Amino acid sequence: MIRAVFFDQDGVIADTERDGHRVAFNMTFREFGFTDEWDVDYYHELLQIGGGKERMKYHWRTRGFSRPLDEGEIDALIPLMHKRKTELFVAWIASGKLPLRPGVHRFMREAMAAGLQLAVCTTSDERAARAIITALLPDIRFDLVLAGDVVARKKPDPEIYLLALSRLGLRPDEAFVVEDSRNGVMAAKAAGLKTLVTLNRYTETEDVSAADIVVTCLGDPDGEKAELRRGDLPGFDGVVRVEQVIARFASRT
Repeated sequence: MIRAVFFDQDGVIADTERDGHRVAFNMTFREFGFTDEWDVDYYHELLQIGGGKERMKYHWRTRGFSRPLDEGEIDALIPLMHKRKTELFVAWIASGKLPLRPGVHRFMREAMAAGLQLAVCTTSDERAARAIITALLPDIRFDLVLAGDVVARKKPDPEIYLLALSRLGLRPDEAFVVEDSRNGVMAAKAAGLKTLVTLNRYTETEDVSAADIVVTCLGDPDGEKAELRRGDLPGFDGVVRVEQVIARFASRT
C-alpha cells in the first residue's frame, strides 16, 4: 500500500533553478567583489553537482573565481556566500513572484485527501525550502521537511530518501518520489523507491530512463496539460492524478 509521497523541491514544486537560485548566486558574487557570472547553460552543468556550496567549490576547482583564492580561503568564503545567496533567494520567494509548476498544488491536495504523508526532500538550504512552503503552499500539510545539510551525502546518493523512510517509519514499497532530474532519480531508485519524473527546462534532455513514469508536468484540468513520455497511467488524459499513480505503483513491484 502506498502511504507517502516524497517531493524534491527545485524544478518539481517551482522552477527555481534558472531564474531563482542562479540569479541569487550571481548577485552574491557581485556583492563579494567577484565578476563571475553563471549563465543558463553553465548552470545546467553545475546542477549535476548536488548542493549550492558544492557547486561553488566545483566552480573554484574547475574554472577558478575572478580573483585567486587558495583552498583555505575558498573554504572560509563559501559558507558566507551561501548564507547571503540564501537570504537573497528567500527574499525573492517571499515577494510572491515565483509561480508553482502546473498541477503541483492540485496533486498535493489530492495526496492529502487520499491520506498520504507528504515530505519534501531537497538539497536546498532549509531556509529556502521553508520559504517556498510558507509562501507558495500555505494550505499544504507536510509531515516532514528534509533540506540542506541534514545529510552528509547529497543526491545522487540515496541518503536523504533513506532518512525520510526512517523518520516516517516506512518501507520503500510504501512511498513514491516526485523528482525532476537524473541525480534525483538515481537517489530515489538507489533507495528502492518508485519514481515519477516531471521534466523542466533544465532536465528535459537528461537521462531519466530509470524512472517509472516520466511526464512534462503534472498538469491541470483547466490549465497546462502533461505529456506522458515514459511508463503508463490508467486513464491518463493530460492530468496526472494521485489515484492513478497509486494504482500504478501499488500494482507493481
